Amino acid sequence: MAQRISYVPFDQVDEAMQAELVRCAEHGTPRPESSAVRAHSMNSFWFFADSWKKLFHEGVVDHATKELCRVYISRTVTCEFCGNQRSEKAIGAGLQEMQYDDLLNFENSELYSPEQKAALRYAQAIAWGPSSVDMDHMWSELHAHYSEEALVELGCCIGLTFGQQSWIRLLGIDHHEYMAGTAASMAPGFEDRGALEETKAQGDYWAKSSAS
Repeated sequence: MAQRISYVPFDQVDEAMQAELVRCAEHGTPRPESSAVRAHSMNSFWFFADSWKKLFHEGVVDHATKELCRVYISRTVTCEFCGNQRSEKAIGAGLQEMQYDDLLNFENSELYSPEQKAALRYAQAIAWGPSSVDMDHMWSELHAHYSEEALVELGCCIGLTFGQQSWIRLLGIDHHEYMAGTAASMAPGFEDRGALEETKAQGDYWAKSSAS
């Protein structure tokens, strides 16, 4: 897909935005490309950066659970840019790559805790609507595992993820195109541009099966 909105050059943003772009390049989620697009609108840039920090990286809900929901949304809307990233914080906490691979089959998988499955049903309902799940069962499970504070935080985090990823997949952007040279937060097989292209060419590349 051709790129639809350009990257704002690094030397055309102020020092605070440069610092955030450097953080994205060094630690990811998000990586710098999507942030460099949002940099066309300073309010949009900081709305997302600040909201993402508070909802995704901070808060009361277990970060690994939020990371699973983030990538579930990536898989279900086929946002390759977001789906090929991994949270360093979640990996450091022990989240395994096989747990990413089985997300679209989470109901039948033994890789997730009851709390994580409840959160993933929440993400499914947000993405696909109430008819995609048994709503009474979903809410019963959610209230059994999470406080109302946590449910609001998780719902807002999933909602922000769903909106951003539904938009980002239309932009025609990819990794290693802006401030290239780091593999921070990249999924296995996406560490550099060559590895990315090789992985995407494989027949079992996840986005091919998700799109179909």
